[in-house]
Order: sequence, then structure tokens, then C-alpha cells
Amino acid sequence: MTLENAPPELKLAVDLIMILEENQIDSQTVLAALEIVKRDYQKKLLPGQDTLTEE
Repeated sequence: MTLENAPPELKLAVDLIMILEENQIDSQTVLAALEIVKRDYQKKLLPGQDTLTEE
């Protein structure tokens, strides 16, 4: 299977998994961090917020 034609979210997921595994981050820490990231990005999707320039 090639990622060449995969959707961008799948490519990003594979990259993130590789980084986390290479750095031997434990699963509980990964899941907790992903929840924080998810909340942050969900806030950026609120009406009137620019997803590219908000920090």
C-alpha cells in the first residue's frame, strides 16, 4: 500500500505515529496529548476563527 495517493489526514496520522514510536512515547501520554491537541483544534474551527493564523 502506498501513501502517495492517500488523503492528507492519513499521511499526517502515519507521520505522527512514526514520530511517537521512534521517540518511544508511552500510550497513555500520547492519548492525553492527543486530547489536548484535539480540543485546541476544535476551538479553531469555531465560527470567526482563522484556522491558519490562530495560536
